[in-house]
Amino acid sequence: MTAITDGVPATGRATTGRPRFRATAGAGSLALLGVVPFFLFALLFLIGPTLYLVLGAFQNPAGEWTLANIGALFQPQIMAAFSISIRVSLASAALGALIGFALAYAIVHGGLPRVIRSGVVTFSGVASNFAGIPLAFAFIATLGRIGLVTWFLNDAFGLNLYRLGFNLLSFWGLTITYLYFQIPLMVLIITPALDGLKREWREAASILGATRWQYWRMVALPVLFPSLMGCFLLLFANSFGAIATAYALTGSSLNIVPILLYAQIRGDVLYNPNLGYALAVGMIAITGLSNILYIVLRSRSERWLR
Repeated sequence: MTAITDGVPATGRATTGRPRFRATAGAGSLALLGVVPFFLFALLFLIGPTLYLVLGAFQNPAGEWTLANIGALFQPQIMAAFSISIRVSLASAALGALIGFALAYAIVHGGLPRVIRSGVVTFSGVASNFAGIPLAFAFIATLGRIGLVTWFLNDAFGLNLYRLGFNLLSFWGLTITYLYFQIPLMVLIITPALDGLKREWREAASILGATRWQYWRMVALPVLFPSLMGCFLLLFANSFGAIATAYALTGSSLNIVPILLYAQIRGDVLYNPNLGYALAVGMIAITGLSNILYIVLRSRSERWLR
């Protein structure tokens, strides 16, 4: 017979509880150890540099505390750089969101073969990370003054883009270049939201007599609106912080904040690192606000798309 102590068999469950607890605690410790590299990486390459920039923005070259760098951000040249950067970011984000949404809708709800969706999503994953000097060179070789497309249009149709006013090293030239990675990024972000639209909603709207346009205007678009706005803000932040593509494409011919910041930190004429730190803090504030709003809107949209 089994001995009974306080209503629990001596050889029963009471003797197996502690080992299970210890195993669970051990697994939790190993899991915590696994995320240490992530927190270390974030501390060394994100939190640490950000704090260094913030402190440097309030110091002069002698290390004394000052507000002169923050006040210098309101100079006409710097304000103009912020204005151009914001306008380029808004234009590329708006066009990227519009075209990317149309492309994502086509591959999700357009009735296209599944292999096309796989190809578009795969290409989008690659193109959304293609930027910098290779992207700038690709557009110069394509839409530059002696680029392939420029030469073809002039030779085949007598259409000279540059005589018509187009210039790759300009506001719209940089905006078009940014669209190369903005549109694929929009496709990757908005596709899950389109997948989350339930078929039952469309069927219910159809049973109640709603047309296709009414369904999108009164059901689908209100549900997708937080996702669309969140994607727009993310594209804005993505464009606002880009420097390698803009610098390789336009050099110093276009006065945008990332290029001005680079000139203050690494330049020979405008060398003023502390002013560069203040410019970086201004960029962090703008992109940080965009990302916070994106997270809020995304959390609201996920409540409907679960």
